[in-house]
Amino acid sequence: MPAQHLTTGQKGEDLAAAWLKEKGMRIVVRNFRCSGGEIDLICQDQSTLVFVEVKTRSTAAYGVPGQAVDRSKARKMVRAAMTYLTQHKAWHRACRFDFVGIVLLNQEFTVEHWEDVIDVRKALGRSNTSWQPW
Repeated sequence: MPAQHLTTGQKGEDLAAAWLKEKGMRIVVRNFRCSGGEIDLICQDQSTLVFVEVKTRSTAAYGVPGQAVDRSKARKMVRAAMTYLTQHKAWHRACRFDFVGIVLLNQEFTVEHWEDVIDVRKALGRSNTSWQPW
């Protein structure tokens, strides 16, 4: 049997995927992993690729979900996104980074979705250079 935090995380990702689909997004990839990091969900929102971090909490002991994305996590997400874009020859695509926070209490849940939460140049430590050629 998987550890409780893994079960909670998987349930949260399932809820987030359903939530994003309901908002009109198409799930392209789940759990993209590479040496640079990982991305929970990669979606398509019209013509934009959306790299999504999902954090799920079933207790307040570790803080609210939004506190989990720090500068280090942002940098890893950006690096993983760069790998994905390279592997799929998709550098021409518009992209953004979203965050979905799920709070599970008993059998009920709440979802918070923030769009465009990572400033890529800050995450990479590059204030004046573009991370994409467009």
